[in-house]
Amino acid sequence: MNGVQKQNLPEKICIHCQRPFSWRKKWQRDWEHVRYCSDACRKGKTPPK
Repeated sequence: MNGVQKQNLPEKICIHCQRPFSWRKKWQRDWEHVRYCSDACRKGKTPPK
């Protein structure tokens, strides 16, 4: 991911809130397994769309 501009980062759709979210450095090792945009969505604390 070195040298990639912010607008060119990969995106996914959160399976809880259905909003798009972008790649983050802390997800570098397991980006394939990331399904939620935040801890709140992962725990189900936000209302689903």
